Amino acid sequence: MNKLKKEYLFFKQQEPNMRTLLVTNMLYALVLPIVEIFVGAYIMRNTSDPVMVAFYQLAMYIGIITTSLVNGYLLKKYSVKTLYSAGILVSGISMFGMMTIKSLGFVELGLAGFLMGAASGFFWTNRYLLALYNTNDNSRNYFFGLESFFFSITSIGVPLIIGAFISQIDGKEVFGFLFNINTSYCVVTMAAVVITVIACMTLWKGKFENPKETNFLYFRFNILWKKMLWLAGLKGMVQGFLVTAPAILVLKLVGDEGALGLIQGVSGALTAVLVYVLGRMARPQDRLKIFVGGLIVFFVGTLFNGILFSATGVILFVLCKVIFQPLFDLAYFPIMMRTIDAVAKIENRNEYAYILSHEFGLFLGRAFGLLLFIFLAYCVSQDFALKYALVIVAGLQLAAYPLAKNITNQTDTIEHENDK
Repeated sequence: MNKLKKEYLFFKQQEPNMRTLLVTNMLYALVLPIVEIFVGAYIMRNTSDPVMVAFYQLAMYIGIITTSLVNGYLLKKYSVKTLYSAGILVSGISMFGMMTIKSLGFVELGLAGFLMGAASGFFWTNRYLLALYNTNDNSRNYFFGLESFFFSITSIGVPLIIGAFISQIDGKEVFGFLFNINTSYCVVTMAAVVITVIACMTLWKGKFENPKETNFLYFRFNILWKKMLWLAGLKGMVQGFLVTAPAILVLKLVGDEGALGLIQGVSGALTAVLVYVLGRMARPQDRLKIFVGGLIVFFVGTLFNGILFSATGVILFVLCKVIFQPLFDLAYFPIMMRTIDAVAKIENRNEYAYILSHEFGLFLGRAFGLLLFIFLAYCVSQDFALKYALVIVAGLQLAAYPLAKNITNQTDTIEHENDK
């Protein structure tokens, strides 16, 4: 209890805006597992086609990049917290709209995916902007460590609770109403909408500023930022699979949503504590060690899945995936934001210009990864795609380490020259 009290007091010592942003993101962390896992599982259950899940995800990423561009223009007229709140709210409403659709064809999935992506575009770009403005390089390890801790905790608890709820209530009558699998998903989504409203109310307690420079659309950048965009592409290439692959693999080879929640829970427990400790104790110079550790864990997990391609292989892959994702993000986001700090000073531009171009980098990587999966599924077989597409992208992503090291060294040089 004394240690918990000490950590709470340390949290209270942070800047008020940083605390407000963290609490908002912690609340949204309760919703994110529904978006990332159960939407994919819902589509898989209703279509029995992994390619449809990948198509939905691609439409979602198109929605993200579209609203990231629109968000830049809206920042000229509306406050960043208004746009951030809109992203949070629309994400919950979009899920509910999708789950009320009776027929899930390509058109319906494309529209639902685009709307979900539109919400995510407002959420993530404004989240990056607020985190950039309300943290510094010394506090970012803690910020993303604590945030990842709660995302890991919710990735354990939420799937367990929802998986158990869906498994237990399916086919049963409650208060005279007969529940089926789809109505159970609707109940889960309504709960998610309520949480998003509470998150928005929390966000409005903060005093956040918009960028002073309004121009944000550029096509030429410093060589350092071009390297960062390549790193974003490598991250996005794997990120597309992390949303769809676990749900597809578990439902295909292991079982139902209850099994999905249990697997996530087992692997997430240790990771939650590990990421918080690393975020609390690690220095900025330790980021590359964390970065390469996450890359290796993920690559090993994809090998387990590709070689075994069984329930055991899937469990080992998901274990590695849940460990990899927060470790990778813990190192990646501070590197990205430190690079933005450095390049924005060199080029004297609005920081949102880099956040927007970063989304384009992520999009190109995501599109490549998903199109690779769809190509292999149609031209070879779905099993081949599920086995080897992950191994291919994980192998390519190993190139992220030398690239991240080069970016970090170059940023160090720029900051050292500025200090002189």
